[in-house]
Amino acid sequence: MNCLPIIKVQNLKVQYGSKVILENIQFDVYSGEIFMVVGGSGCGKTTLLTRMIGLLEPDFGDVLIDGQSINHATESQRLAILRKIGVLYQSSALFGSMDLLKNVSLPLEELTKLPPDAIAEIAHNKLKMVGLGDFGHYMPAEVSGGMQKRAAIARAMALDPKILFLDEPSSGLDPITSSELDKLVVNLAKILGITFVIVSHDLSSICKIARRVILLYQGKIIAEGQPQELSNSSNSFVKSFFANNIGVVK
Repeated sequence: MNCLPIIKVQNLKVQYGSKVILENIQFDVYSGEIFMVVGGSGCGKTTLLTRMIGLLEPDFGDVLIDGQSINHATESQRLAILRKIGVLYQSSALFGSMDLLKNVSLPLEELTKLPPDAIAEIAHNKLKMVGLGDFGHYMPAEVSGGMQKRAAIARAMALDPKILFLDEPSSGLDPITSSELDKLVVNLAKILGITFVIVSHDLSSICKIARRVILLYQGKIIAEGQPQELSNSSNSFVKSFFANNIGVVK
């Protein structure tokens, strides 16, 4: 693991009116990690994600991607930063009017000057990486929810990002399909060296694949470390959150 953080979140604060959603959020993510932001519903996980990917700005603090501020970047700098990240949204957000190959091709068509045959080849290879090499001509409505998530990951990888952000990837999936998705994440991290930042409340996935986690509670980080370590925490809330869900994906 690289000793320098690829993501640095500094003193982040988000509030709506007088209501503070996140306060004093500060942590690093290192290259090649599977890092998870965890906690119950309403704790601020998705709010944090939107600030980390630059979708919205925090009220205070900053997010550095590969050493560069995403909030204080010029337009050209911001575009360069965004090329380093890919995002899987909770709903997959595939375009229903396009087949899977076209969905994966879209970022390449929009953001590169590659010829169509090269774009199609790259998109096909990305689908193969997620086990969907034979499904490029299928429409999103013709495949399962798990396959839609895989296709969305392939699209997020289209531009070869250093970091993939996944928002509740197991949402709506049965346990078997969720476990298969966990294994895919682990394999991609090992083979490609991609850094994963995953927002989740799925305790099974958290304890199987996370190398390090932060636990949010009422808008603050109340614990950070490996799930196995936190299952022995002296904090009763933290211990109860992790204690009965320890396992590892091989």
